[in-house]
Formats: sequence, C-alpha cells, structure tokens
Amino acid sequence: MTLAHASNVTIGPAGAADLAAVAEIEAAVFSDPWSRRAFASTLESEAGFFACARSRTGAIAGYVVAWFAAGEGEIANLAVDAAQRGQGIGGRLLDAAITRAREERTTALYLEVRASNASALRLYSSRGFEEVGRRRSYYRKPTEDAIVLRLQLAPAP
Repeated sequence: MTLAHASNVTIGPAGAADLAAVAEIEAAVFSDPWSRRAFASTLESEAGFFACARSRTGAIAGYVVAWFAAGEGEIANLAVDAAQRGQGIGGRLLDAAITRAREERTTALYLEVRASNASALRLYSSRGFEEVGRRRSYYRKPTEDAIVLRLQLAPAP
C-alpha cells in the first residue's frame, strides 16, 4: 500500500462504493467496530456528514462521520488506515467536519475519545476541543473511560 500524505488526498462525500473499504479500516482500527450497515445508514441521513479521504489512486485512507441537529453536532466516528497515520489525514478529516459544522450553523461540536488515545487527544486539542466530561466505562474491549470533548464555535452572524 502506498502512503498518502495529507496534501495528496482529497476529502469528499462517501458513497455506497466506499463502504467495503471503510468497514475494513473500521474493523482494523477499532476493537468494537461499527458494522457496514451502520455506515450505510449514515448515507441516508439528512443530518449526517460522511466523508472519505482518498489517495490519488482513489484508495480510501480514512473517513469521518458527524451528525448535526438543533445547533449542535457530534463527531461520531473518525479513523485513518493504520498504515496512513502520521501523515495529517486525520487532521484534514477533522477540519472537513468542523467546516461542515460551521456551514450547519452549529455552535458546539462534541465527541468522545478513549482516555488512553493520546494521539487523538492531541489532534482534537490542536483544533480547540476542550474536555467537558468523562463517561465511565463507556468503551468496551477493553473497558475504558471516554473523555467528552467540545469545540465551541462562534454563533453565525
């Protein structure tokens, strides 16, 4: 597999043809992965944002899923293929979700992250997310706390 640096990927809407690659990354990255069906249902949601990072060859390097409703948003899932990490792709996906949040006139964007996931915590912090809570024993396989993060966005003029 060829490594894709963030400057060499495009971020665009996910489609049905992307589901197999997304599900493969999901299963490799997370110990309690979403099903392919769960990703498919996001394609049908008007409140959802589902985007993929694609290399020049069209290979999926990562993806992000977010929801927006009533002025708030949640980043529900963000992952980068393990072989592609450290290239800035996660940051590009996160930035795409933040941009969409602003377009949706979202004033607060939330997410949960494993307490032990130092690299993800650094990424979210770099974009201005701040810890606002902890969900005890939220994650399974292994059981672990989730840190709840929030990015406060300026209200639309």
